[in-house]
Amino acid sequence: MEKTYHFIGIKGSGMSALALMLHQMGKKVQGSDSTDYFFTQRGLEQAGIPILAFDEKNIKPGDVLIAGNSFTDDNNVEIAYADKNGFPYQRYHEFLGEFMEEFTSIGVAGAHGKTSTTGMLAHVMGNIVDTSFLIGDGTGRGNEASKYFVFESDEYQRHFMPYHPEYTIMTNIDFDHPDFFHSIEDVAATFEDYAQNIKKGIFAYGDDEYLRKLTAPVPIYYYGFTPNDDYQALNLVRTTRGSSFDAYHKGEMIGHFVVPTFGKHNVLNALAVVGVCHQLGLNMQEVADHMLTFKGVKRRFTEKTVNGTVVIDDFAHHPTEIEATIDAARQKYPDREIVAVFQPHTFTRTIAFADDFARVLDHADTVYLAQIYSSAREVDHHEITAQDLANKVRKPARVINVDNVSPLLDHERAVYVFMGAGNIQQYEQAFEKLLSQLTDNVQ
Repeated sequence: MEKTYHFIGIKGSGMSALALMLHQMGKKVQGSDSTDYFFTQRGLEQAGIPILAFDEKNIKPGDVLIAGNSFTDDNNVEIAYADKNGFPYQRYHEFLGEFMEEFTSIGVAGAHGKTSTTGMLAHVMGNIVDTSFLIGDGTGRGNEASKYFVFESDEYQRHFMPYHPEYTIMTNIDFDHPDFFHSIEDVAATFEDYAQNIKKGIFAYGDDEYLRKLTAPVPIYYYGFTPNDDYQALNLVRTTRGSSFDAYHKGEMIGHFVVPTFGKHNVLNALAVVGVCHQLGLNMQEVADHMLTFKGVKRRFTEKTVNGTVVIDDFAHHPTEIEATIDAARQKYPDREIVAVFQPHTFTRTIAFADDFARVLDHADTVYLAQIYSSAREVDHHEITAQDLANKVRKPARVINVDNVSPLLDHERAVYVFMGAGNIQQYEQAFEKLLSQLTDNVQ
């Protein structure tokens, strides 16, 4: 009998991508989740993958059970039922660690930039050689005949430790997830442990002081803008259409590349992709050709125009990511007012980074704050509110609720940048509904 792969929490970004990949490999796939809408479910629906409500009746003997990391026997009836009746299951990262052994695998790790870099690497390699991939925006592609497998490698709760890929990119090390990590040194130690798993080579951002201290049993190729880097980007030109640069390896030019995305961070992401492809022996002109057609990934500087108004959606929920996203908006729209609409994600992160959030939000012209989004894994101890954060911002800042986003209309020729990892899209959708009702274009 054909196995059924049942995903408990299938709407999670990694889970949905893995489900799509297995489905494309011809596996029988289904999953369960809450009835709330998540942007990841669209791809599942288009593929015809059944999405069920959580119910212990979904658990059948012989099924391969893959459980999302957010769910335990305390908060999920299916996990509780599986535990009670002795049905084995694997967590997402445990399953993935075994699965990737069938390919030459390339992980993308780092505090920031994982999804964008994974997406770019998958796009470029997938257009040159058969490549399966898992991207953290819920996108997956699977082919059992693929030689390569590109995937996002997440450090949270040390989830990347079951992974032993041939290569990995490390975009940066930064302090995040204060509900798990105690300090940036704690994060760095986790990346050091992960580095010991890599089989052939590591591509690391050269200006990161913690990555420069990295030790590993394989070569470390540093990339960046300085002569100290193995892969160096020179002659950088940033325009309203994207960025271009010349890539050098150990002083020798290996190609000219144009990336149609914005912000300095995306140049570094592109350079990491160039480094991996170079070490794999891929044709650099083909790499350049396909980099030029990269359209980005979901919820990473995703743009639309509604009734003449530019609206940008981004997953940014850490100060470093917010700074990069606003920088990207400035590059593309240098003569427009930049309105940041930010939803803090989790109370622990908001408390830990309140001053840093305020500092980077000041890079926008005007700031609106949505109510803090609390995850299922924490309790509100009333130590901080969105208004507390607004009080720290020097630029004009105001707290709004999802049932009234009309204050956002008080701007002309503005670009609106919605940022957050919670339900910020509900605020964005409410604003877009207002814009669509306007009889006159808002410029």
